Amino acid sequence: MGSVFEVIKERSSTRGYTEDKLSEVELNTVLEAGLHAPTGMNKQEIHFTVVSGDNEILAQIEAEKNRLRNLDKVEHNFYYEAPTVILLSAESGFKWSHVDAGIAVENMALAATELGLGNLIIGCIYDVLHGDKKDYFAKKLSLPEGYEFEIALAVGHKAVTKEPHTFDKDKQVTIL
Repeated sequence: MGSVFEVIKERSSTRGYTEDKLSEVELNTVLEAGLHAPTGMNKQEIHFTVVSGDNEILAQIEAEKNRLRNLDKVEHNFYYEAPTVILLSAESGFKWSHVDAGIAVENMALAATELGLGNLIIGCIYDVLHGDKKDYFAKKLSLPEGYEFEIALAVGHKAVTKEPHTFDKDKQVTIL
Protein backbone atom coordinates (compact mmCIF):
# COMPACT_ATOMS: atom_id res chain seq x y z
CA MET A 1 0.00 0.00 0.00
CA GLY A 2 1.29 3.43 -0.93
CA SER A 3 0.97 6.58 1.07
CA VAL A 4 -2.14 8.63 0.38
CA PHE A 5 -0.14 11.61 -0.88
CA GLU A 6 1.88 9.44 -3.28
CA VAL A 7 -1.34 8.03 -4.75
CA ILE A 8 -2.80 11.56 -5.08
CA LYS A 9 0.32 12.68 -6.98
CA GLU A 10 0.24 9.57 -9.21
CA ARG A 11 -3.43 9.70 -10.27
CA SER A 12 -4.25 10.95 -13.75
CA SER A 13 -7.17 10.57 -16.16
CA THR A 14 -6.91 7.40 -18.25
CA ARG A 15 -8.22 7.54 -21.79
CA GLY A 16 -7.48 4.02 -23.00
CA TYR A 17 -8.23 0.63 -21.45
CA THR A 18 -7.62 -3.04 -22.15
CA GLU A 19 -10.59 -5.35 -22.58
CA ASP A 20 -9.79 -7.11 -19.29
CA LYS A 21 -12.69 -7.00 -16.84
CA LEU A 22 -12.17 -5.92 -13.25
CA SER A 23 -11.83 -8.69 -10.74
CA GLU A 24 -14.45 -8.92 -8.02
CA VAL A 25 -11.85 -7.75 -5.50
CA GLU A 26 -10.90 -4.74 -7.65
CA LEU A 27 -14.52 -3.70 -8.16
CA ASN A 28 -15.44 -4.16 -4.50
CA THR A 29 -12.37 -2.19 -3.37
CA VAL A 30 -13.29 0.75 -5.62
CA LEU A 31 -16.93 0.66 -4.49
CA GLU A 32 -15.97 0.42 -0.83
CA ALA A 33 -13.79 3.52 -1.21
CA GLY A 34 -16.87 5.39 -2.43
CA LEU A 35 -19.02 4.01 0.34
CA HIS A 36 -16.48 5.19 2.94
CA ALA A 37 -16.69 8.77 1.71
CA PRO A 38 -18.13 11.28 4.16
CA THR A 39 -21.50 12.84 3.32
CA GLY A 40 -23.22 15.98 4.52
CA MET A 41 -25.07 15.33 7.78
CA ASN A 42 -23.98 11.66 7.38
CA LYS A 43 -26.96 11.27 5.04
CA GLN A 44 -25.19 8.57 2.98
CA GLU A 45 -27.41 9.48 0.02
CA ILE A 46 -25.01 8.45 -2.74
CA HIS A 47 -26.07 5.43 -4.81
CA PHE A 48 -23.61 3.55 -7.03
CA THR A 49 -24.76 1.91 -10.28
CA VAL A 50 -22.17 -0.40 -11.86
CA VAL A 51 -22.52 -0.82 -15.62
CA SER A 52 -20.46 -3.09 -17.85
CA GLY A 53 -18.75 -1.16 -20.64
CA ASP A 54 -20.56 -3.22 -23.27
CA ASN A 55 -24.04 -2.55 -21.83
CA GLU A 56 -26.41 -1.09 -24.43
CA ILE A 57 -27.51 1.70 -22.08
CA LEU A 58 -24.05 3.27 -22.31
CA ALA A 59 -24.32 3.30 -26.11
CA GLN A 60 -27.69 5.05 -25.78
CA ILE A 61 -26.23 7.64 -23.42
CA GLU A 62 -23.34 8.17 -25.85
CA ALA A 63 -25.75 8.62 -28.78
CA GLU A 64 -27.80 11.18 -26.84
CA LYS A 65 -24.66 13.05 -25.76
CA ASN A 66 -23.54 13.25 -29.38
CA ARG A 67 -27.02 14.34 -30.52
CA LEU A 68 -27.14 17.13 -27.94
CA ARG A 69 -23.70 18.34 -29.02
CA ASN A 70 -24.30 17.89 -32.76
CA LEU A 71 -21.39 15.45 -33.05
CA ASP A 72 -21.35 13.06 -35.99
CA LYS A 73 -18.13 11.17 -35.41
CA VAL A 74 -16.15 10.75 -32.24
CA GLU A 75 -12.95 8.78 -31.84
CA HIS A 76 -13.91 7.36 -28.43
CA ASN A 77 -17.09 7.06 -26.41
CA PHE A 78 -17.49 9.15 -23.27
CA TYR A 79 -15.89 6.45 -21.11
CA TYR A 80 -13.03 5.63 -23.50
CA GLU A 81 -14.12 2.00 -23.86
CA ALA A 82 -13.46 1.20 -20.19
CA PRO A 83 -14.81 -2.21 -19.13
CA THR A 84 -16.69 -0.70 -16.18
CA VAL A 85 -18.54 2.55 -15.58
CA ILE A 86 -19.85 3.45 -12.14
CA LEU A 87 -22.56 6.10 -12.08
CA LEU A 88 -23.13 7.98 -8.84
CA SER A 89 -26.60 9.31 -8.20
CA ALA A 90 -28.03 11.07 -5.19
CA GLU A 91 -31.25 12.08 -3.58
CA SER A 92 -32.77 14.90 -5.58
CA GLY A 93 -32.82 18.24 -3.82
CA PHE A 94 -30.35 17.47 -1.03
CA LYS A 95 -28.13 20.54 -0.76
CA TRP A 96 -24.84 18.65 -0.45
CA SER A 97 -25.33 15.86 -3.01
CA HIS A 98 -22.99 17.41 -5.60
CA VAL A 99 -20.25 17.76 -3.03
CA ASP A 100 -20.85 14.30 -1.55
CA ALA A 101 -20.72 12.67 -4.99
CA GLY A 102 -17.49 14.52 -5.79
CA ILE A 103 -15.88 13.31 -2.58
CA ALA A 104 -17.01 9.73 -3.23
CA VAL A 105 -15.80 9.67 -6.84
CA GLU A 106 -12.40 11.02 -5.84
CA ASN A 107 -12.09 8.34 -3.13
CA MET A 108 -12.89 5.76 -5.80
CA ALA A 109 -10.42 7.22 -8.30
CA LEU A 110 -7.65 7.17 -5.71
CA ALA A 111 -8.46 3.58 -4.70
CA ALA A 112 -8.40 2.54 -8.36
CA THR A 113 -5.04 4.27 -8.80
CA GLU A 114 -3.62 2.49 -5.78
CA LEU A 115 -4.73 -0.82 -7.31
CA GLY A 116 -2.88 0.08 -10.52
CA LEU A 117 -6.11 0.64 -12.43
CA GLY A 118 -6.81 3.45 -14.83
CA ASN A 119 -9.79 5.70 -14.19
CA LEU A 120 -11.56 8.71 -15.57
CA ILE A 121 -13.96 10.96 -13.68
CA ILE A 122 -16.87 11.74 -16.00
CA GLY A 123 -19.20 14.72 -15.92
CA CYS A 124 -19.82 15.16 -19.67
CA ILE A 125 -23.04 13.12 -19.58
CA TYR A 126 -24.70 15.33 -16.96
CA ASP A 127 -26.84 17.14 -19.56
CA VAL A 128 -27.95 13.80 -21.06
CA LEU A 129 -29.03 12.38 -17.72
CA HIS A 130 -30.77 15.62 -16.70
CA GLY A 131 -32.34 16.37 -20.09
CA ASP A 132 -35.50 15.39 -21.93
CA LYS A 133 -34.77 11.69 -21.50
CA LYS A 134 -33.95 11.93 -17.79
CA ASP A 135 -36.77 9.62 -16.67
CA TYR A 136 -36.01 7.07 -19.39
CA PHE A 137 -32.34 6.84 -18.42
CA ALA A 138 -33.11 6.82 -14.68
CA LYS A 139 -35.38 3.83 -15.22
CA LYS A 140 -32.91 2.00 -17.48
CA LEU A 141 -30.13 2.58 -14.94
CA SER A 142 -32.38 1.46 -12.06
CA LEU A 143 -31.72 4.67 -10.13
CA PRO A 144 -33.61 4.71 -6.82
CA GLU A 145 -36.86 6.68 -6.81
CA GLY A 146 -36.16 10.39 -6.26
CA TYR A 147 -32.48 10.08 -7.21
CA GLU A 148 -30.64 11.74 -10.06
CA PHE A 149 -27.25 11.40 -11.72
CA GLU A 150 -24.35 13.37 -10.25
CA ILE A 151 -21.05 12.07 -11.70
CA ALA A 152 -19.45 8.87 -13.00
CA LEU A 153 -16.18 6.97 -12.98
CA ALA A 154 -14.79 4.83 -15.79
CA VAL A 155 -12.38 2.23 -14.47
CA GLY A 156 -10.30 -0.56 -15.95
CA HIS A 157 -6.82 -1.83 -16.73
CA LYS A 158 -4.70 0.80 -18.48
CA ALA A 159 -3.86 0.47 -22.17
CA VAL A 160 -2.20 3.91 -22.15
CA THR A 161 -0.41 6.00 -19.56
CA LYS A 162 -0.45 9.72 -18.97
CA GLU A 163 1.51 11.93 -16.66
CA PRO A 164 -0.46 13.69 -13.94
CA HIS A 165 -1.31 17.34 -14.54
CA THR A 166 1.11 20.05 -13.56
CA PHE A 167 -0.04 23.09 -11.63
CA ASP A 168 1.05 26.62 -10.79
CA LYS A 169 0.85 26.88 -7.02
CA ASP A 170 1.60 30.61 -7.03
CA LYS A 171 -1.34 31.26 -9.35
CA GLN A 172 -3.76 28.83 -7.78
CA VAL A 173 -3.18 29.40 -4.06
CA THR A 174 -3.72 32.49 -1.93
CA ILE A 175 -2.64 32.42 1.69
CA LEU A 176 -4.03 35.25 3.81
